[in-house]
Amino acid sequence: MSSHRKRLIADEPSRSTYAKRPHERSPSPSRLAAPATAVDPANTSRPSFPSHLDVPDLSSKVRRICEILASSPAVEADLDKSGIRISADDVEEVLKLSYSHPGAAVKFFRWSGTWVQNRHSPYSWNLVVDLLGKNLLFEAMWDAVRSMHSEGFISLATFASIFSSFAAAGRPADALAAFDALAPHGIPQDTAALNSLLSALSRENLTSAALDYLRRIRVRIPPDSDSYAILLEGFENERNHRSAHEVFNEMVLRIGWNPANVPAYDSFLNTLLSHGPNGFDEALRWLYKMKENGCLPGMKFIRSAIDECAKVGDVRAAILLWDSLVGKNGCQPDTELYNSMISLYCQQNQLDVAYEFLDEMVFHGAFPDSKTYGLILKSLIKSKKLLEIHVLLMEMVKNEFVPSPSICDSAMTLLMDSKDWDTALKVWKIMITNEIAGEEIGNSFIVYLCYNKRLPEACKYAEDMIDSGIKLQSSTLSKLRSSLQQLGKSFIYDNILSKWKKVTSDRNLSNFVL
Repeated sequence: MSSHRKRLIADEPSRSTYAKRPHERSPSPSRLAAPATAVDPANTSRPSFPSHLDVPDLSSKVRRICEILASSPAVEADLDKSGIRISADDVEEVLKLSYSHPGAAVKFFRWSGTWVQNRHSPYSWNLVVDLLGKNLLFEAMWDAVRSMHSEGFISLATFASIFSSFAAAGRPADALAAFDALAPHGIPQDTAALNSLLSALSRENLTSAALDYLRRIRVRIPPDSDSYAILLEGFENERNHRSAHEVFNEMVLRIGWNPANVPAYDSFLNTLLSHGPNGFDEALRWLYKMKENGCLPGMKFIRSAIDECAKVGDVRAAILLWDSLVGKNGCQPDTELYNSMISLYCQQNQLDVAYEFLDEMVFHGAFPDSKTYGLILKSLIKSKKLLEIHVLLMEMVKNEFVPSPSICDSAMTLLMDSKDWDTALKVWKIMITNEIAGEEIGNSFIVYLCYNKRLPEACKYAEDMIDSGIKLQSSTLSKLRSSLQQLGKSFIYDNILSKWKKVTSDRNLSNFVL
């Protein structure tokens, strides 16, 4: 999420409030009727809401109430029968998990007033407004708003929820009308409120409507850098290249170049980056212009740009971006960014440079993950660097990352083809220890050992496969038998076969019992 969002009203109904007096007696919940039906349900897809089923460590008390709300036709009667005592915190927790049952949630809210001495928190009221709005129950939502207003609990957070609900329902005109209702409810129509409206519209791909409104009202309510950053992020998500240009030019004209306005620069450059085959070059031209004016983008653009370099194999542009931006303006490289650079150099078969990035990353607080190792291992296998494969696999396992079966299979195939049995045995031990050895590569390994007169190892690892539940194929058993018979050691084969039959029989019996 872009940093400008941190300075806006939160997406979740906030606990903050512009209440005209301290937390006093809440308006009587009895005045809030349970909603009946949603508005225009056919025009908007039903969102997916979190529920008590998604929270494993929920308290038994809250879980029981949520179950009643989700299933009972007589909510208040069943709540009375339950004998559950609740607090204001419990009310908030239940409401947050009851968006899928708005009617029952309102009944619960009304019922719970007794337990909180009719002193519901402003946050719980905001939750009621939000869950009604998100379910398109706008009449009931406004009823709740009127009740809040009568007691001075209305805040900008309340209206941020209303803007969001109308925008999610595809009703920008109603969101704008709600903005006009701020003043009568005692909320100033200032830049913070405007940004809350713009953010709600932009999140729902209604950025053009947000821009139109900003242009109508900007004389009365001056936009700030956040206002433009919100619009640019919206047009980035919508991939609206033309409008992004218009907004960016207007921003520079009205508020100038501002080094702190990183989210706006990130979004604008990313929009250019995604605009056709010439997008990368256009983004670089604007990047140079930003630098000339003392401004830089953030990690969001750097990641996108270097990923784009990796897609086309442009090492020169990637290292230019890295040297110009990474480590500056608070842009510390993370594991994801290092992986992009390592991927790029692996694609170009420049493994020495890829290793330099691997060694360097820990000094910047970024640590390799399974993807980091996987990228280099694939290149090592492709380049047939036999010794390095084992060394890196050992480092990977030491750092508690398990290599993928496909990488290990490829490494084993290369090592067997190269007749590097010692390294192959070491890799096989890693596979067995980490339970990633597969049937095909395991059987191939046993057969290869037999062909290359490594019968002691072949027998040992055949037993390891049996112990690990990996099937020995009939062709593998046949090769073991013929190889051991030639040496007059059929008894060893008989022991292996007996063990294989016993394990197979036990497994079949277990499956039958289950």
